[in-house]
Amino acid sequence: MGSQIVVIGAGTAGVRLAQQLALAPAAGGAAPAVTLLGDEQHAPYNRVLLAEVLAGRYGPEVIALPSPAPVRRGRVERIDREGRFVHCADGGRVAYDKLVLATGSNPVLPPLRGLAPGAGLPDGVHAFRTMDDCLALSRAVRPGSRAVVIGGGLLGVSAARALAERGAQVVVAQQGERLMERQLDATASDLVQRHLSGLGVEVHTECRVRGLITEDGAVTGVTLADGYALGADLVVLACGVRPRVGLAQAAGLDVRRGIVVDDELRTSDPHIHAIGDCAEHDGTVYGLAAPAVEQADALAELLAQTDGPRYTGTRALTRLTLNGTGPLDLATFGESDPLPGDDVVRLADATRGTYRQVVVRDDRLVGGVLLGELGTVGALARAWEAAEPLPEAPLLHLLTPDGGS
Repeated sequence: MGSQIVVIGAGTAGVRLAQQLALAPAAGGAAPAVTLLGDEQHAPYNRVLLAEVLAGRYGPEVIALPSPAPVRRGRVERIDREGRFVHCADGGRVAYDKLVLATGSNPVLPPLRGLAPGAGLPDGVHAFRTMDDCLALSRAVRPGSRAVVIGGGLLGVSAARALAERGAQVVVAQQGERLMERQLDATASDLVQRHLSGLGVEVHTECRVRGLITEDGAVTGVTLADGYALGADLVVLACGVRPRVGLAQAAGLDVRRGIVVDDELRTSDPHIHAIGDCAEHDGTVYGLAAPAVEQADALAELLAQTDGPRYTGTRALTRLTLNGTGPLDLATFGESDPLPGDDVVRLADATRGTYRQVVVRDDRLVGGVLLGELGTVGALARAWEAAEPLPEAPLLHLLTPDGGS
């Protein structure tokens, strides 16, 4: 192979690609020269585990990702597609034969009074996306700190749980009807809310934050749409993420919600690929770790051999463990809300705080929510990822804690 591959982004997708390319010589040919460009000053890390660092359960070094390629640190300013160079903010430039954009995503900053576009965040107001965000929030939180988490999605729930474990008085303000509404149905969402309440977290749904209250440049509270005010020493913005596509747009690549790629993960420039949170494949921007890893693996094979397998999309379960008074395991996949004519199998145990629901359409598993003490979910995962007709064994068997073994 022997080509120069430059990867912009040293997160999960970029590092996984470098790891897989380092194994390419085993399939024959010369190893590629891989250069990783990252704009964070920390070693590459597993972003999924940032909440564990915030909770004090792990140190930053524990979630570091081993990278076979050194990371050149600094911001990339532009891409010269004609000359095939990447220009960096420090004045340097890096030549490439193949360029891979693994630029990830940025946190969405809500339109709040007191947040000026392009200006820095007031003291006490934190995004929760990077290691720097995590460490700054970790330094700021104290037992008894009043913390308002804006957003009740996956990120907001993780942040709220971690802050509660640090002894903060946490309020979650969720604009939607329920927590984690993109992943969970109403019953499962209620169980997550009960779990947070058991940690002392106060949850308000259908609650819109209108603005920040500041004094001398530091946050002291938030105002709600109904006029009520909540005091706050800390405010965490957990309002979702948006693909980082600025470099691609400036370079003239095809960009919709994300950087558009085909089944070979190529952009509209055949010398440039995109993977991970920034990529849009077949109309989908995944924004999750499992698809990022799968895309990196597929691209490594494609770069190593021209007849490698194509990427056709990811069908994987999303898993999360919420710790606290006791662990609460969560796994979701596909469509959690059934359509007319679908078969639904549901098991619930309020005493144990467990809930399992799967949706079956035309003898195929199309979605599910599993909450509680899950044990293994191997058989369900295989049935979902295979997208094949279910076996004749009773589906209830797959929903028991040991049925996936």
